[in-house]
Amino acid sequence: MTQATPLTGKLLIAMPAMGDPRFEHAVVFLCAHSEDGAMGLIVNKPTDDVTLTDLLEQLSIEALPGARRMKVHFGGPVEAGRGFVLHSPDYESSISSLRVDERFRMTATLDVLEEFARGAGPARALMALGYAGWGPGQLEAELAQNAWLTCEATPELVFSPDDGGKWQAALKLLGVDALMLSGTGGRA
Repeated sequence: MTQATPLTGKLLIAMPAMGDPRFEHAVVFLCAHSEDGAMGLIVNKPTDDVTLTDLLEQLSIEALPGARRMKVHFGGPVEAGRGFVLHSPDYESSISSLRVDERFRMTATLDVLEEFARGAGPARALMALGYAGWGPGQLEAELAQNAWLTCEATPELVFSPDDGGKWQAALKLLGVDALMLSGTGGRA
């Protein structure tokens, strides 16, 4: 049996028949994928009730004049109270940043929020609460069941402010028209 190519740094695009409403029309950026499982952030589902300003207040981080303003996304159903910042490589946390690839970093420490409060930090960033996680072999099984399509991630798509258009934009990267998708898979 050949080992699957790790999907770290790629996008998962939910198929129309996705049974879990939390992932309906989701675009997930995979921060890590190995034989131990996978971890990703949903990049196209902003929350309606939480802003970066709210988070800074809750964490007693003073927002200075010129503080960054940004949407907070629903990153996934796992550890929904934990924050993650997916960002451009021009910023490295003094504590810890995960180098996903040459285009993306992920930081889950308070120092990046402190930078945002000062109006600094990475040039491009997406804030998320919670993450999507898969145990060993779980994502591969979902891919085999036609639950997801995969494609290359681009910073332009991931960091686009058009959350509502990301699902179709990701499909377009594959040359797929959403109207042509079927929720059922087949074998030849």
